Amino acid sequence: MLNNPTNPMHPAASVDELLDRMSRTGFQGGKLGESYQIWKEMVETPDVTIILGLSGAMIPAGMQECLIQLVEHRFVDAIVSTGANIFHDVCEHLGVRHYKGSHLVNDAELYQQGIDRIYDVFAVEKEFQNVEQYIGNFAKTLGDARLSSRAFLNLLGEKIISDRPEGRSLLAACTKNHVPVHVPALADSAIGIGLVNAHRSGAELIIDQIADASELAAFVEDAKQTGVIYLGGGTPKNFIQQTEVIPPRNSKNYIGGHTYAIQYTTDAPHWGGLSGCTFEEAVSWGKEKPESKKLQCFCDITIALPIIVSALLASGAVRK
Repeated sequence: MLNNPTNPMHPAASVDELLDRMSRTGFQGGKLGESYQIWKEMVETPDVTIILGLSGAMIPAGMQECLIQLVEHRFVDAIVSTGANIFHDVCEHLGVRHYKGSHLVNDAELYQQGIDRIYDVFAVEKEFQNVEQYIGNFAKTLGDARLSSRAFLNLLGEKIISDRPEGRSLLAACTKNHVPVHVPALADSAIGIGLVNAHRSGAELIIDQIADASELAAFVEDAKQTGVIYLGGGTPKNFIQQTEVIPPRNSKNYIGGHTYAIQYTTDAPHWGGLSGCTFEEAVSWGKEKPESKKLQCFCDITIALPIIVSALLASGAVRK
């Protein structure tokens, strides 16, 4: 119990060394350092399938390149995201930018000027509408297809790469590197708005979200062991967690829970919501193995992610 004293924190020359030192301190700085060590172990351990959950709207905040680097370095194998992240990502690929703004503004004036606010980030509403229409027009070309969100987004990724080869986006990186992207609540986003408007004007495309659940469950069932990383919580977290309990516990496909689990969140467990619930609670459901390496770091993901990704790259970690 008293075998590991905390170490005084000294500045480090490299970010990976910094996080290693932080792992021997207390509170959330210590948790951030420990999370880096677990993530690095996941990457370097053979036969670990890594699934990343993306909540909220991190792309407008500037997290896009960090996520692209994770994909291009094979540090993740599949992604489950909110529709908002993918919509804003597609916008950036097509040249529609997000702008540094302020949360101390008159929002009624912003509305009159056609400017949308995401906390302290601004965007042009008309440009968003144009991208919604772009997505809707693309949907119309798919006829009466019935597709999972993964299949639809893979086709959309091919479309934006073809239309703007010089663009850079998470979706394009996933398409090029064959990393599946699932959005289990696709209708709850501006992508959904584009699809609804297309449907109202005659498009017959159906997004089959049950197919998404089945596809991701099969992806997990085929894995020898799994590691999960949640950037926030919400629908992506639960959608990934439930893959462990879709097969009956006595079936050959049941692998007994995730082997590794990391979450960065600002939500607390005592409100009873999924976003803040602990991995220890998930053990009772069979979603995490009792002996799994699991850690929650209570930190804004826009602080944690750039530090963690920079450390992984600086360490020279290579996927096994």
